[in-house]
Amino acid sequence: GGVTHLSWVVTAYVLASTITTPLYGKLGDMYGRKRWLMIAIVIFLAGSALSGLSHTMNELIAFRAVQGLGAGGLMTGAIAALGDLVSPRERGQYMGYMMATMMVAMIAGPLVGGWITDSLSWHWIFYINMPVGGAALIYLAATMHTPRHKVEHKIDYLGAGLLAVAATSIVLLTTWGGVQYAWGSVEIVGLGVIAVVTGVLFCLAETRASEPLLPMHVFRNLNFTLASAMSFLVGLILFGALTFLPIFQQTVQHLSATGSGLALIPMMFGSMVTTILAGQITTRTGKYKAFPIIGGLIMAAGMFLLTGLGVSTGRVLTGAFFAVLGIGMGFLMNMTTIIVQNSVDPKDMGVASSSRTFFQQIGGSIGVSVFGAVFARRLTEDMSQRLPGVHLNAAGGQLDPTVVNTLPATIRHDVFFSISHAVDGVFWLAAPCALVIFLIAWFVKEVPLRGRAETTEQPAPELVG
Repeated sequence: GGVTHLSWVVTAYVLASTITTPLYGKLGDMYGRKRWLMIAIVIFLAGSALSGLSHTMNELIAFRAVQGLGAGGLMTGAIAALGDLVSPRERGQYMGYMMATMMVAMIAGPLVGGWITDSLSWHWIFYINMPVGGAALIYLAATMHTPRHKVEHKIDYLGAGLLAVAATSIVLLTTWGGVQYAWGSVEIVGLGVIAVVTGVLFCLAETRASEPLLPMHVFRNLNFTLASAMSFLVGLILFGALTFLPIFQQTVQHLSATGSGLALIPMMFGSMVTTILAGQITTRTGKYKAFPIIGGLIMAAGMFLLTGLGVSTGRVLTGAFFAVLGIGMGFLMNMTTIIVQNSVDPKDMGVASSSRTFFQQIGGSIGVSVFGAVFARRLTEDMSQRLPGVHLNAAGGQLDPTVVNTLPATIRHDVFFSISHAVDGVFWLAAPCALVIFLIAWFVKEVPLRGRAETTEQPAPELVG
């Protein structure tokens, strides 16, 4: 009963997880990785249970925010813990396993979620987290043993507050811009000003904090800065571009919601294979620079291929395009984590891991907004030319497939062309961004990966600035 507030079910979760991601990384560095990873799981499970018990849309939005407060520490804690437990030389292999598992989950999640919703109710897509998360919690408590770094225990409250305001402003700006408020409106311009001012104040505060949430000195490291930039662009491209594929699949290609998820299997499979392959090679050779270069180039190729999607594009050919994109993703995504973790002192492992995740999330938020604006504008303009006098709601880049499928055949055919034109525009914008990743990767300095015996030593990557 609250479809007008549907976007906030996602935004509340993303906003809460984005804000807390750097905080979890720092708290893990200060007080121990295991403790805060378990706390994050408990909060996530509490939010899941409350979300399942929701009776109104407002309750669901609020409880999704609680779930997001826990989610901010899940991925960060897992990756940072891996950095504590496994030497950089071996980390590529284990990151390959982790990313492969994630890809399987990304395929299974929509399929299982769809089946649960159809067979039981939407409440159970939240309840299912309880036994899975509970088992993970018990297993971590019994078996996980991570080192603790002795550092001065001071929380950077000022930095956390400024970062929260800046991140909130960015997410709200990209969520509301062009949808709820015009881009030139007082609200959107004001959010932009707040984001810039608080961002600058955050950087200044971090230079003076005794235990900064995000130490500015890590950005003096060329590899850390480059990997963070690549993570931002990966989030921008993947979240931004792939968000609009389902509408093409469910309208132009006549796939169901479950079918559109199945159609992405070639991408996930390609990513899973290359992720494992890159991890194994990195472990054996200690070399990793070539992989983000190759990954960026192949991702760009995949994006350029997807600019050719049209009304006559078959599912097999579309699957081949997805596979190319997935292969590029697999060579790139886990390597940014390895580069980041190998570039900082062990005591900053959590900060480095959370920063990578934070930049990727911010990139995704901006990507969805920017690409959504491009999609909506191209769709509206093309439909106005092909179908003058016919008005369909494309606000925010959304067009319900059920609406399209009930249109008269002649009108539906023109709408299919307009949707294809809009989707192509998104990928034409995403492809150059992938090329930027390819160019950035060439500047990465291949610092030798530390072996198991060296994990307690300080890394010695070149500092710049």
